[in-house]
Amino acid sequence: MIDRSRANDAFWAIQVSDSSGKVLEELNGNNLIRPASNLKLITSGAILDQLGKDYRFTTTLYGRGEIVGNRWVGDLIIEGSGDPSINGEFYEDPLFLFEEWYQVLDSLGIEQIDGSIIAYDGLFDDVPYPRGWEWDDLSYYYAPEISALSFNFNVVDLEVVADGSVGSQPTIRWFPFNTPYVEFLNQQTITPPGTKYNESYRRVLGTNTIILRSTLPQGYYETEPLSVLSPSTYFIDTFSRYLEDSGIRVRGQLIVESDYYSWNTVGMEKLASHTSEPLYKMITWMNRESDNLFSEMLTKKVGSYVYNTQGSTEIGLQVVKDFMHSAGIDTSVVRLRDASGIAPANLIRASDLNLYLNFIKDKPWFDTMYESLSVGGLNGTLGHRFRNGNVSEKFYGKSGFMSGVRTLSGYLTTSSNQQLSVTIATNNYTTSTAHVDWVHERILEFLHNNY
Repeated sequence: MIDRSRANDAFWAIQVSDSSGKVLEELNGNNLIRPASNLKLITSGAILDQLGKDYRFTTTLYGRGEIVGNRWVGDLIIEGSGDPSINGEFYEDPLFLFEEWYQVLDSLGIEQIDGSIIAYDGLFDDVPYPRGWEWDDLSYYYAPEISALSFNFNVVDLEVVADGSVGSQPTIRWFPFNTPYVEFLNQQTITPPGTKYNESYRRVLGTNTIILRSTLPQGYYETEPLSVLSPSTYFIDTFSRYLEDSGIRVRGQLIVESDYYSWNTVGMEKLASHTSEPLYKMITWMNRESDNLFSEMLTKKVGSYVYNTQGSTEIGLQVVKDFMHSAGIDTSVVRLRDASGIAPANLIRASDLNLYLNFIKDKPWFDTMYESLSVGGLNGTLGHRFRNGNVSEKFYGKSGFMSGVRTLSGYLTTSSNQQLSVTIATNNYTTSTAHVDWVHERILEFLHNNY
């Protein structure tokens, strides 16, 4: 099947095993591959193994000062805990937390903050990206900055409406409330109806200036989440603007504190706190939707948790590698640069991915992991694949994609009701990804029908 495909000059690595771990099919299984987002399978297992599926994050609002009349004389301090889920996917309103905290302040009769709003994000280090992320990804939602205090996936949600005449600029608006925290340079052009939409977005690195140069056919509507600089500042800037819009004036500055070793809450009064949904819901989102922000934040968190120190990508990846070692994987040949898999320098053997799939079956959290996977033809990143074949809704797994890389790992229920562990990796292809997907599906169909 591979030899007859247009991707026959790519590098293929495949391993298939039965429920006992016996290898049934193999091609280059012991060779190193770039796993892309299949790496999240291992990352999420290490996180569940250490934190437990019911772990919850707590983000706390402190006050340092006192109420004088209708004023809070002093500072408000927000302590980030590494929670990636303060967004509109986990809660109906992305601004829910700011509304809750406004209600707390309003109930105290506070109409003015005579002090600063301070973000403490020192639970994680100040390195915003893992090593090896490519610069031209950094403007987009799938490669945002990583911070212990995060909001709305660390992006602004841009809407573009090509509602003007041909040759004019389209209308833009963005969430939250057209915030001036970012500056859009709208250099887009409306083209005649029926012409092709060409996307062009770029945030000037080191700034919150975003250049828009797309061409859009008349009547076209486009949405795009775009990353921001300094997510913790974005958090408190949005909170401050929300308070102002709700009737509480903020007279002080917006300050970010990041020193992990000097942080303490002595002299602070807890005004409110937010407890997140349980970890298993975050793992489901991370795996089904292949969310890189969740993967990287949770990895820094698990590193901080295990080693009782400031979280970093390197410390978190050490926890992941230790977990891989416990699964019997030879980590001396593994290279990890990030936790999400989008760094091209990540390397792992296809056989190790398959070994891992069998190893975790005995873990107490395996059901959580299994249910977090995308189901072919049904949901998540595999929802649009395998819809019309025999493997529809019979493959639970994880897909991976980056330039020249397409991977697939998971569990296939066959026609005889066996459950196979399957890893398919295609590296270094130049044909279309749709064609590679077609070959992957044919391989799964073959396995389904013959085992």
